[in-house]
Amino acid sequence: MAETVLDLKNLACPLPVLRANRALRSMTPGERLRVLATDAASVADFKSYCRETGHALVSWSEEAGIYSFTIRRRAES
Repeated sequence: MAETVLDLKNLACPLPVLRANRALRSMTPGERLRVLATDAASVADFKSYCRETGHALVSWSEEAGIYSFTIRRRAES
């Protein structure tokens, strides 16, 4: 399954989460969004966001100051 990549590097909190939220709203349930960010606070932000919205934080990693988050859009309720 293809994933959409959203490059949000150099944006400060809360912009990465807000822009990811906008992208996820236009996706179908089960689709994946990969977010690239450089704000260290985005780790806690995306964990909280996924817990609160029901989207799945499939994975996250950091390499050379770039954080990568893979989020699976939740099923409609």
